[in-house]
Amino acid sequence: MKDIIQLFKIGKELGLSKKEINKVLFFDKVKNKVILLIISIIIFSIVGYLVVLLIESTISNTYPSGTKYSTVKIKDFDKK
Repeated sequence: MKDIIQLFKIGKELGLSKKEINKVLFFDKVKNKVILLIISIIIFSIVGYLVVLLIESTISNTYPSGTKYSTVKIKDFDKK
């Protein structure tokens, strides 16, 4: 906190307005955090979507991979 007050004093001595001082001190940090947040949300959304697709594709398969499909039909049971 003391550092911020000293930076405000130095800015006023240089003739900067309060808006200019705040822009220099805080805007770049906030801007970088917002960009990082947006990028991380996009990455997590893509990864989450791919995980959901992967889980859905493994659950929805009736027959596991490599097995032969059943050829038994309802008509086969009518003969007994």
